[in-house]
Amino acid sequence: MKTIGLIGGMSWESTVHYYRHINEAVKARLGRLHSAQLVLVSVDFQPIEQMQSAGQWQAAGEQLAACARGLAAAGAGCIVICANTMHKVAPMIEAAVRLPLLHVTDATGAAIGRAGLARIGLLGTRYTMAEPFYTDRLRERFALDVLVPGDADRAEANRIIFEELVLGRVLESSRVAMRGIMARLVDRGAQGIILGCTEFSLLIGDRDASVPLFDTTLIHARAAVDWALDGAHAAG
Repeated sequence: MKTIGLIGGMSWESTVHYYRHINEAVKARLGRLHSAQLVLVSVDFQPIEQMQSAGQWQAAGEQLAACARGLAAAGAGCIVICANTMHKVAPMIEAAVRLPLLHVTDATGAAIGRAGLARIGLLGTRYTMAEPFYTDRLRERFALDVLVPGDADRAEANRIIFEELVLGRVLESSRVAMRGIMARLVDRGAQGIILGCTEFSLLIGDRDASVPLFDTTLIHARAAVDWALDGAHAAG
């Protein structure tokens, strides 16, 4: 088993789910007392969020690149950013270490491809929904038609993330609001919806939408396990 390197803390609530999904997948594949071999560096999210808001992506990227170098020194064989938005600085991390970075968009695009879908809705932070680092990669690498919510719905989804979910607040009123946002994407032709924020799975699930949901936390975690086990078979 190879060692997975995780950059977490953005937020810690969703990083918990990465850790759980990875270990559950390893146990499902190998059985008995097996668990994942990994190293984790968890950042303080407050300064990172302030850098995002101020557009200081260079500084944020430098901090995550330092985290990646620490993971490499600790014996990690790959890098997993336990967040969607911070893949905006993925090139800086890739330049900092000679390790593969398992990109969340690649894992998600592959899952959508296996499902046979062509037009997909995207939910996430305002950065993930509005900036090209995420949507263009899906379009260019996986030939997906990516739909994002309108301005008001993007603002509401972003508010729910930063004012509630990253603080551990899960409100029924926000679940209802997210159902409406997803329904409007479906009305525009979305055949499925990407939960492109690692906190969304704390609030919404398959029963909240009429189309398949692609939980990036779960998809990304399973991709990390596939990399780590490299063809290992489940125990008999």
